[in-house]
Amino acid sequence: MNVTIKTVKDITVIEAEGSIDSRTASEFEKNTVEATQEEDKVIIDLTKVEFLSSAGLRVLLMLYRQVKARNGKIVLVGVSEEIQDVMENTGFINFFILAELLEDGVNALS
Repeated sequence: MNVTIKTVKDITVIEAEGSIDSRTASEFEKNTVEATQEEDKVIIDLTKVEFLSSAGLRVLLMLYRQVKARNGKIVLVGVSEEIQDVMENTGFINFFILAELLEDGVNALS
């Protein structure tokens, strides 16, 4: 699992690569919580994530609550069909804005 954090305009962009599962979720959580502590516009790019377990979903929900507490929004970019299906079945999909491309996510938050 690799996590890259950058800023595009005034938006924090978190790019994840690999699997987010019980083995890697704590690292993903640590990196993303630190990067988003004061942010109200966040994009999480999941284009290179091939698997997201319940541990990964828990981290996304925690980030959502953290950002929502500041009246912020999170956009998920490049969510695979499999991950989207899991998120729909759990109801998590309703917490996030979905975008195909990073540019679309930036536009959604601008």
